[in-house]
Amino acid sequence: MKTPLNSSNLQITKNPSPSRPRPNDQLQFGKTFTDHMLIVEWNANEGWGNPQIKPYGPFSLDPSSVVFHYGFELFEGMKAYRTVDNKITLFRPDKNMKRMNESAARICLPEFDGNELIKLIGKLIELDKHLIPQGEGYSLYIRPTMIGTSETLSVVSPDKALLYVICSPVGPYYKTGFKAVKLEATDYATRAWPGGCGDKKLGANYAPCVLPQLVAAQRGYQQNLWLFGPEKNITEVGTMNAFFVFSNPNTGKNELVTAPLDGTILPGVTRDSILELARKRLDPHRWEINERYCTIFELSEKSKNGELVEAFGSGTAAIVSPIKEIGWKNEKIQVPLSPGEETGPFTKEAAQWILDIQYGKVTQGNWSETVADLN
Repeated sequence: MKTPLNSSNLQITKNPSPSRPRPNDQLQFGKTFTDHMLIVEWNANEGWGNPQIKPYGPFSLDPSSVVFHYGFELFEGMKAYRTVDNKITLFRPDKNMKRMNESAARICLPEFDGNELIKLIGKLIELDKHLIPQGEGYSLYIRPTMIGTSETLSVVSPDKALLYVICSPVGPYYKTGFKAVKLEATDYATRAWPGGCGDKKLGANYAPCVLPQLVAAQRGYQQNLWLFGPEKNITEVGTMNAFFVFSNPNTGKNELVTAPLDGTILPGVTRDSILELARKRLDPHRWEINERYCTIFELSEKSKNGELVEAFGSGTAAIVSPIKEIGWKNEKIQVPLSPGEETGPFTKEAAQWILDIQYGKVTQGNWSETVADLN
């Protein structure tokens, strides 16, 4: 019988030279790392090996490892927070574990017990909890990753893999508050397609999107608004899920719209959280919440009719990213912002909903899992 992932078998080697916390103003996303990392090896004959927490540092891989040649790689993005009652919590980690296992299954890497990995991540955070920055907007970014390590140039299902987790103290995505972005509507390149793996968090989905982003940047845009098909359906914004708020003159309601999870859209944890909270907290007599496609043509038409109210992207790093302009062909679609601000009212409210839960100001079901107590 193959050995399952088991947190009780954890072996810990402490870093003999612990770091001191960096000042908050020196934190850059993904540039600073904690003192320790978690690694677990797997092979097809025996299953999962003993988890190890060891000092952060390089590891050695054979040049023929399949991760280098055929992209057997997946990852997750999640965060730990210092709450107002001085605890360290994870935000909806079960969602990340479910998505990580679905990504693993799609590219023939081993699945695992998500609860056991959450326990291991908790042990990792416990060792480096002094490096988690304080203050709203500050957190510990956590990057669970799995790679195929089989030593072969054959295109086959990997019989060896490495699961590892590294952590990075980070500050607010926008250091001076919200900063609305301009997007280039992009149809000459495709982020994902039906039957593909756009709904999985694979490295292979990200590298091909960098060139269109650079092209958009040369034209004065911060990101791409990805379009798909002859209908020009709006799918995602950069590496985030896309949301729009429309006004409906026939019903007098606002409509919150995001693309449906049809296999091409990444099932974002923040996306799911905003939708669930919106359905619970918004007045149904004034709001409709719909998971449906809207097209760039619909967006343009609603803008001309004064029915485009707000637009934003959602994701782990920024929570929400307000949008102020979308370039499409020779048209500049302007998105309204609140007077004197870089965001619309619902965008700001949705971000605060999430922040209040993450920092322990508001309780929302079992969305926060405590992994350390600083009291």
